Amino acid sequence: MTEAPTRDGLPKGFRSAEQGWPELDRIPHPPRRIPLLGDVVGVNRRTPLQDSLRYARELGPVFRRKAFGKEFVFVWGARHAADLADESRFAKHVGLGIANLRPVAGDGLFTAYNHEPNWQLAHDVLAPGFSREAMAGYHPMMLAVARQLTDHWDRAAATGRAVDVPGDMTKLTLETIARTGFGHDFGSFERSRPHPFVTAMVGTLTYAQRLNTVPFPLAPLLLRSASRRNAADIAHLNHTVDELIRARRASGRGDGDLLDRMLETAHPETGERLEPRNVRRQVITFLVAGHETTSGALSFALHYLSRHPEVAARARTEVDRVWGDTAEPAYEQVARLRYVRRVLDESLRLWPTAPAFAREAREDTMLAGEHPMRRGAWALVLTPMLHRDPEVWGADAERFDPDRFEAQAVRSRAPHTFKPFGTGARACIGRQFALHEATLVLGLLLRRYELRPDPAYRLRVTERLTLMPEGLRLHPERRTPVREPASDLRCPVPGAGD
Repeated sequence: MTEAPTRDGLPKGFRSAEQGWPELDRIPHPPRRIPLLGDVVGVNRRTPLQDSLRYARELGPVFRRKAFGKEFVFVWGARHAADLADESRFAKHVGLGIANLRPVAGDGLFTAYNHEPNWQLAHDVLAPGFSREAMAGYHPMMLAVARQLTDHWDRAAATGRAVDVPGDMTKLTLETIARTGFGHDFGSFERSRPHPFVTAMVGTLTYAQRLNTVPFPLAPLLLRSASRRNAADIAHLNHTVDELIRARRASGRGDGDLLDRMLETAHPETGERLEPRNVRRQVITFLVAGHETTSGALSFALHYLSRHPEVAARARTEVDRVWGDTAEPAYEQVARLRYVRRVLDESLRLWPTAPAFAREAREDTMLAGEHPMRRGAWALVLTPMLHRDPEVWGADAERFDPDRFEAQAVRSRAPHTFKPFGTGARACIGRQFALHEATLVLGLLLRRYELRPDPAYRLRVTERLTLMPEGLRLHPERRTPVREPASDLRCPVPGAGD
């Protein structure tokens, strides 16, 4: 469906590829295309991303798919993706799946259209919240949440129980962003079931993806009950965040965290402040995006560590050497875990948890000198295939090998070949936060446990706009006792529970 044009003259709704690719017929598509339905033979509505990866291998670095009258162009070749990264010619496109989240996230940082002024205002106001000084301030709270995780895993190890890795990583990352950014404690580790906020969040993400799998005119009929559940999920997210903001305004205690910046900080040049509705949207954006993708990244990394004991041993040796017998690592010590960081990067290469990003042409142009694009035409970059391009990563691109991110190997690769956080001005603002948190947690778990996999488990990937290992369980086994910290890091978070 095409909506009214925006201020830049482009329609803000879905734009099928026929509108922007004048030589679309030159771009290959899957065989057995069915009139009206499109390329639906052999696809699974629950795994559209993985279906696209299969077609990518068959059709090459630029291809198209059609579903229910909607035509999409996909790109994964390194040369083409690098061209799309040119900020002078291309910009972020709020693609169909992301646009489906606008009823809950609106003009938040992730879902804002380029012409919406609140994006730049929020970015400029919040960017200092991810400075090195700010990150160092978050570090003790990250450690406090990680201690709750290890307490939980210690109990499992003592009884020989397996742990639910994606579930526990979701608890960890939700608590981390909630406490560091918003002074709020969801009490995730005291719950036997996911927090209702997580349930509502998963519901909205899943619904946003389902909207892409049914013909638009039939969506109100086919998704009637799902639509009602989605409305209830959105209401729950809004209510949760409104209460969080209300408590902060009442207490006034935030110690300069992200919520304080949203509520109190004016733009340094214009003096503008975020309006109340946009504050709610930004909080939801950070709570959802700030934990969902990081939990997936940690889960994939733990899967690979458990399946590659030689990699785990090397990473563990580094942790023992760099951290020594210090009770808890200091902020500066996390960045020294260079091999652990390579493990994380290699996991993000194979399964970037935000698996695609869309780019649109600012003006009429040619993609990589091959395909003409009109202004506003867009393409979806398949990040997992970009990260598997054999011209960049070699014939063994499917193999897990952290040494691909050794410093010399990184320097030898062309730019724009590794994009787990998107690209350009609209790339993830919380990238350094996520990397520090994930590296810290991996280091702590490696130092404390041997990670035993279920021999019968085979990696399955679940899709809800983001990616997550499905059904991943590990048996943590305690190593030699780890010295406990002198001070209790489980102190109340300022503002939590007020």
